[in-house]
Amino acid sequence: MLSHPVVRLSAAAVLAAAFLIGCERKEEEAKAPPPPPPEKLVLTPVAFTALPGWSADRVAEAVPAFQRSCAKVKALAADRSIGPDGVGGKAADWQGPCAELAKLPPGDDMAARAYFETWFTPYAAANNAERRGLFTGYYEVELKGSRTPDPAFPVPLYKRPADLVMVDLGEFADRWRGERIAGRVTAGRLKPFEDRAAIEAGALSGKGLELVWLQDPIATFFLHIQGSGRVSFPDGTETRVGYAAQNGHKYVAIGRELIDRGALKREEVSLQTIRAWLQANPGEAAALMNKNPSYVFFQELKGEGPNGAQNVALTPGRSLAVDSKFLPYGVPVWLDAEDPLDAQARLRRLLIAQDTGGAIRGPVRGDVFWGHGPEAEEKAGVMKSAGEYYVLLPKTVAPAS
Repeated sequence: MLSHPVVRLSAAAVLAAAFLIGCERKEEEAKAPPPPPPEKLVLTPVAFTALPGWSADRVAEAVPAFQRSCAKVKALAADRSIGPDGVGGKAADWQGPCAELAKLPPGDDMAARAYFETWFTPYAAANNAERRGLFTGYYEVELKGSRTPDPAFPVPLYKRPADLVMVDLGEFADRWRGERIAGRVTAGRLKPFEDRAAIEAGALSGKGLELVWLQDPIATFFLHIQGSGRVSFPDGTETRVGYAAQNGHKYVAIGRELIDRGALKREEVSLQTIRAWLQANPGEAAALMNKNPSYVFFQELKGEGPNGAQNVALTPGRSLAVDSKFLPYGVPVWLDAEDPLDAQARLRRLLIAQDTGGAIRGPVRGDVFWGHGPEAEEKAGVMKSAGEYYVLLPKTVAPAS
């Protein structure tokens, strides 16, 4: 007889406990911050007077870079969309501005400024509502090498393997625009290509893929990160090398690994401090570099300079690498960011979006190309600047955002 009340009490207790647990879970869910919204490029029209430093920049220095990009746009069909979701309008929108660009007198900043003010509208760029983003720098690495195998130059720089398949996923669906994968076709299926560790262990040796042989493995590693370089040979000649392909593995920043180990503080991380650590720890250097599975294949370059992803020669201090998932190549961009060498100054100038990179991800993210030489290396190595940017679009374009 006493068993039924006990059962009823137990059931009530269970229900009460379940209710309390449910309440606790709801309270925890209420306390948890909401997930961030998906990244989205939002463009808000502004006046040229809103661009900090617009009247002080040597705007004409960006004109040759923009002319190279215009040559690419001119070759497109008039109804071709420019950029993801047509953010840059149609190729036809650029025909008039590009035709007028050719008429500008070289080196005339006043004429160049008037040209952009006549043909373009500036748009403040944001990631949803966030205007600020990270801007870094890159440069053309200088290395010593040999065209033939030599014990003094033990590090091979590989050409693109013939069986490496690179896939632009945007060709399959708009939602994947700007996303790429790479691999090797095996038995009719695309399989991952070897990672950095496997390639460094000799996975590609003896296949005739060596472009040149380099002296320093650490300098070669930074060449892979920067994407372009100049190789000088013992006979006094030199050649340019640049990005040809990538193995499809995601880029991993080894600076973060050094932070996690306590070897460097976050604010200390730069190209220079990472290189110093690698040189001071030769027994651990290879293993640390292999933490980045991404591996770049190279080609010899001819012409005025290293080529960016738009397949035009980059202009030192005027070419910008961007995330092509959000921003089209060829658009002028006004940058307002911290100066990499002077914390009290601002880097305010007109650049042209002409490249991309494995670490350049997000609507408000950029990588300034600084050229070659010690000054370019210094700027690129230390640049971790917070900043904002403005996109210049032809006045006939009305971006959706």
